[in-house]
Amino acid sequence: MDGEVIVWDHKHGQKSDEQIWTVSLHTFFDLSHVSPATFVFLLKECYMCEPELADHSKSKCLVAQLFLDVLTAYILHEERILVKILEIFDVGLEDIAEALCGPEVNGASIGTAMAFIERHIFGFIESQSYMTAVTLLERFSIQQSGQSFLLKMIEDSQYKAAEKWATFMGKPMLCLLVQKYVDLKMLKGAYNIVKQHNLKQEFPNVCYLYKESSIKKLAEKGCWDVAEFKTNNNRQLLEYLVYLAMEAGYTEKVDELCGRYSLQGFVNDTAHQVNPIQVRYLHHTELSLEAILWVDGIDGLSNAMDHIEGCKVVGVDCEWKPNYEKGSRPNKVSIMQIASEKRVFIFDLIKLYEDEPKALNNCFKRILQSSKILKLDIQKLFKDPKGGLSGLTEKILGAGLNKTRRNSNWEQRPLSQNQIEYAALDAAVLVRIFHHVRAQSQPTDAESEGAKMGWKSHIVIEK
Repeated sequence: MDGEVIVWDHKHGQKSDEQIWTVSLHTFFDLSHVSPATFVFLLKECYMCEPELADHSKSKCLVAQLFLDVLTAYILHEERILVKILEIFDVGLEDIAEALCGPEVNGASIGTAMAFIERHIFGFIESQSYMTAVTLLERFSIQQSGQSFLLKMIEDSQYKAAEKWATFMGKPMLCLLVQKYVDLKMLKGAYNIVKQHNLKQEFPNVCYLYKESSIKKLAEKGCWDVAEFKTNNNRQLLEYLVYLAMEAGYTEKVDELCGRYSLQGFVNDTAHQVNPIQVRYLHHTELSLEAILWVDGIDGLSNAMDHIEGCKVVGVDCEWKPNYEKGSRPNKVSIMQIASEKRVFIFDLIKLYEDEPKALNNCFKRILQSSKILKLDIQKLFKDPKGGLSGLTEKILGAGLNKTRRNSNWEQRPLSQNQIEYAALDAAVLVRIFHHVRAQSQPTDAESEGAKMGWKSHIVIEK
């Protein structure tokens, strides 16, 4: 490009020649301080808005020449500038032919333009700039590269470029891509292509395999209730979820699913079972608790406050419903558990907030702001990268916590007995851990006399 670039100033009229050349140099030869979006905007101002360049064909010729200058690295810009120039100004093969061979566009000049572009496309392929290559191939309707090109992109993990190319090439290439995804166990990618391009008839099992894979991942994370929700009451998927629960040794979930959906034949079926590692979990009865109390009214709230305000140390925990949809907003806390040495109060925050918001706020304010009640943050006291509260409980109390109910639907009412016991245990162990560590940490008489261990009061939110 030369310096004869026209820039129109809408407020002050046409700029001077000196200003024109400065803008031209900065815009077309140096992008170090100009974003691609600004660059394209300036192009539009230069070539599309100036009255003297109102002739659209002349504008297209200038833009096509700029495209060639960038393509041949005569002007150094990022590759995505090539794509933007093509998209914004709708540069076609005829425009390239005119810029290369002159205004008389014919079959020969079109062929010359095609060969010129193909040569540079193969350069992009060699340098593994697949997305740029695919965009140019698609833009100029070049279909000479076929299956081998697709397989090369997959081999180099350039999946977005591969999907764009297969979409351009059509159904046979899409089917090949889906099959490769299935072979590589990339079931989500295969499912998305099948769904988007209506290939269910060609791949009837892909949708089921993807859903099965998703359910397995959820089960491995302990999100059993979310996995159950994802089955959408499909009996085949429910049976698969039961098998996963059996393999995990989660007999409670097996019984629950079989009872809820009337699934038969699993009790004596050992074909899919493995011998789970025998792990002993702590049970709430081992903590000598007097009571686990559900609080959902003003009387229960008042009784709980009277008891808690008489305690020196309490454990605090809370639970909320997990998100079933990716990207959705976090759900509000559903219950809060506050444990003393002998009792655990489980506050139904959903009902209390609806029925007694002022009383709930006042009671929690009295507890959480009280300097007389110690509230611990176990995670800050023990920075253990693995195991969480369950691992810490196992180290100190000799048995871990069964976290299979961690990702339950905590908004359902009533909560199951297993959910209530899980919630109570999570708060109660905090007090036991505190007393154990405190006893182990007290200085002996031989140590500095009068030394005392300091404790900060925190709120525990176990995740």
